[in-house]
Amino acid sequence: MNRLPVEMTAVEISAFGGPDVLRTVRRPHPIPAAGELLIRVAASGLNRGDLMQRQGLYPPPPGASDLPGLEVSGEVVACGEGATGIDLGTPVCALIAGGGYAEFCTAPAAQCLAIPDGLDPLTAAALPEALCTVWTNLVERGQLGGGESLLVHGGASGIGTIAIQAARALGAAQVFATAGDPDKLRLCADLGVDRAIDHRNEDFVRVVKEATGGRGVDVILDMVGGDYLERNMDALAVEGRLVHISFIAGSRICAELRPMMTKRLTITGSTLRGRNAVAKAAIVAGVRASLWPRVADGRLRAVVDRSFALEDAADAHRFMHEGRHRGKILLHTAFGRTIARTINKNEPEEGNAS
Repeated sequence: MNRLPVEMTAVEISAFGGPDVLRTVRRPHPIPAAGELLIRVAASGLNRGDLMQRQGLYPPPPGASDLPGLEVSGEVVACGEGATGIDLGTPVCALIAGGGYAEFCTAPAAQCLAIPDGLDPLTAAALPEALCTVWTNLVERGQLGGGESLLVHGGASGIGTIAIQAARALGAAQVFATAGDPDKLRLCADLGVDRAIDHRNEDFVRVVKEATGGRGVDVILDMVGGDYLERNMDALAVEGRLVHISFIAGSRICAELRPMMTKRLTITGSTLRGRNAVAKAAIVAGVRASLWPRVADGRLRAVVDRSFALEDAADAHRFMHEGRHRGKILLHTAFGRTIARTINKNEPEEGNAS
C-alpha cells in the first residue's frame, strides 16, 4: 500500500443529467476493507445501470462507492484483512456495486475471478456483470434446462451475446435472438442462434412459433419491457418462464393476464447491483463453476464493440445512448492502455506468425 500513489484519476457524476455531467477528478484511492481486494483497474465495462445512475434513476446501494462502474478488470495490488483465495499481483476481473470508473477500486474477494492465461486482461472487464446477470436470471430464475428453448431480446447487447453462448453451454436445444440491424443479426448468427429475428421487420412471436411447431419457447430473457409483455406471453410455451432484466421500452404496462393463467406462466425478474454480498458471492461461485471454464478454453467469449479512455467516459455514454454498439463498450485507464500497448507489441506481425 505504501508504494501506491496517494491519489487516482476517477470519473464522477457531478449532477444528474446527460453525459456532460461526467467529470474527471482526482481522489484518494480506496482502502480495502476486511475481505476485500484493491484492484489497479485496467478497464471498466459500461452498463445501462451506469447511464441510469448518471440520470438519477439507479442510486448505488448503501455503502457502495458513488462512482459509476459495475465491473472491472485489473491487477490485485493490496488485500484487506481476511481476503483469501487470490494473491497479490493476480490479474482479475470483478463484479462490484460501484467505483469502476477509476484507476483503483475495491471488490470483495468472493466477487473476483482470476483471469485465465490467454484471455486479454482488458476484454475480461466485459464479462463479470454479463455472466452474473445471465447466470442468476437464466439458471436461478428462468430454470433453463437441457433440451429447452430460449429467446433472448437484444441478442447483440453485452448481456445478449453472453446469454446466447451460455444457453448453449447449459444445454439449450434451440436459441433465438432479436436484433435491430443486419450487423447485429449477423453477430447473433455467428454466436450460434438457430434464428436471428429482425424485430423491426419480423414478428418474433410468429417466428418462434413456426420454429417450435407452434409450441413456443420455454424461457424468454427480456430487457425491453413495455408492450413486449403480451407478445412475450404469446411466444411462451405452456409452463414457460419470462425473466425481465431491464425495461428499455418502459416499466409500466397494461396487459391481458388470461394467457399467464391458462398457460401457467411464470413472470419474474431481478436486479443484481443491490443484492447482498452473500448472494453475489453465490452467483459468482456459480459462474466460476459452470461458465468460467468455458471462458478459459475460449468456448465462451466476450464481444467488445470499442473502447474509450476513462477520461472520455462522456463520449462512451453518448455512444451507448445511440444504441449502435454490438457487445460491450469499455473504458481503459492509463494502466490499461499500457497493457494494450504491451499486448500489441508482443503480437506477431501479419505474415510472421510462428
